[in-house]
Amino acid sequence: MHREPTFGGQTGTTLLESFGNHKYGSPHRLGVLGFGVQIMVRSYLVGSVVLLSALATTGCAMLPSSGPLTAQITEQENNPPFGNYILIDIDERITALYAAQPQNSFKSVFANYSPAPDLRIGVGDSVVVTIWEAAAGGLFSAAPNTAGLSAGSRTATVPEQVVARDGSIAVPYAGRIRVIGMRPADVESEVVKALTGKAIEPQAVVTISKNVSNTVTVGGEVVNGALVPLTTKGDHVLDVIAVAGGIKVAAYDSFVRLTRGRRTVSLPYNTLLSNPQENVFVRPGDVVTVVREPLTFTAFGSTGRNASVPFETANLSLEEALAKAGGLMDSHADPAGIFLLRFEPTPLAAALAPGRPLPSAGNLIPIIYRLNLRQANSFFLARAFGVKDKDILYVSAAPTDGLQKFLILLGTLTSPVVSGIAVYGAATK
Repeated sequence: MHREPTFGGQTGTTLLESFGNHKYGSPHRLGVLGFGVQIMVRSYLVGSVVLLSALATTGCAMLPSSGPLTAQITEQENNPPFGNYILIDIDERITALYAAQPQNSFKSVFANYSPAPDLRIGVGDSVVVTIWEAAAGGLFSAAPNTAGLSAGSRTATVPEQVVARDGSIAVPYAGRIRVIGMRPADVESEVVKALTGKAIEPQAVVTISKNVSNTVTVGGEVVNGALVPLTTKGDHVLDVIAVAGGIKVAAYDSFVRLTRGRRTVSLPYNTLLSNPQENVFVRPGDVVTVVREPLTFTAFGSTGRNASVPFETANLSLEEALAKAGGLMDSHADPAGIFLLRFEPTPLAAALAPGRPLPSAGNLIPIIYRLNLRQANSFFLARAFGVKDKDILYVSAAPTDGLQKFLILLGTLTSPVVSGIAVYGAATK
C-alpha cells in the first residue's frame, strides 16, 4: 500500500494543499521544497548521530575537561610518564605524622632564652670618664676661683673618646688603658689603679655614651632601618623591631629572619605575636630582617574559584583552603576527589608511605594527598591538615560530568533541527 511521505504529522499531499495559496508559488514548487527540507533534516540528524556515536565510542575523551578524573589519578600512580608521584589518602595517621614534623623555630635553634650578658665595651664605642679626688689641689681638682670651675671643685671629665682599634682609651696621667671586652665597672677599677699615688684618693665613673658594638641590625620592611643599641635589661626580637618603627606591611604577609653567626631562621611575623616563646632575646651582632613573602596556593578544577589564592593568615588548613577557593561546584565536583599536590622531603615521603617504592631518588618527592568528603570524618581531617606555600589544590570533576557535557553537546547539535521544524511548521499553517 502506497503512503505519502509525511513531515510534522502531515502527508505530502496535505502539505501541498496547505501551501496552495502561499506566496511562494505553486503547489508543485512547495512540494519540492517540503521534500528538500526533509532530506536536509535527515542528513543533519544522520551526521549528528555519527558524531555523537564517535564521541561515545571514545569515552567522551574529546569533551573539554579541567583535569583528570579521580579514577585517572588513581590509575596513573607510579605509571610513568604520567604518574611519577605517590598518592596518599589523608587519615588520622597522616595528620598525626604531619603535625609531628619539626617546624622552623627561633627557640629551638637559638636555645639560650636568657637576656644578653652585661654589656661590654667594644671597638667603636664612645666612652666618657669622670674622675674625682678627695681634696683640692690634686691633679684633677681645681684651685679656688679658677675660671670655669666652682671653688674647691674636685672633679674632671675626660672628653668623650672612641675606643681605638687596639681596644684602648687615653686617660691623663694614667696613659692608655685597654678597655675592650670589659664592663664599665672593670674600667673604673683600672683607672683608679693607674692614678693611685698620683691623684688624691682618686675615684672614677665610666659610661658608654654611644653604644656601637652592642647593637642589632634591623632592616627590611620596617619603617626605619637602624642599628638598635641593646639595653642591659635584655631585648627581644619584637623589641628591636618596635625601636625601628615597626613593620610597614601586613602582618600575615611578613616573615622575620634572624641571623646569628652562620645560622638564619625565618618565621612568620604572626607566629612571634601568637607564640611568645618564639620572641627570643637578641644578642649583639644579630641581624633582624623583615621580609614580605605572601603565602599562596593555587586552586584548579571544579572549585568556585580557579586562581592563585593568598593565605592571609600564618597557618591555613585544608578546610579553610577549600572555603577560600569557593568550595565545591555542586553540579560538577567529585566530593571523593579532593587532591593536594606538593613536594615533600624524601625522609617524610618514606614515613608517609612505608614500604612503597619512591618514584625518584632526589631530595624532594611529588606527593598527592587525597581527601574523600563523602566521609563525614574527613571534614575534621581537613581542619587538622595544613596547607603549605605554593601547594596545588585540585578538585576532580564528578564521573557523571562527562555525561552532562555529552547531553549538552547533544542538545547543541539537535537544537537547529528542532528550530527548523518549528519554523517550517509555523510556515505551513
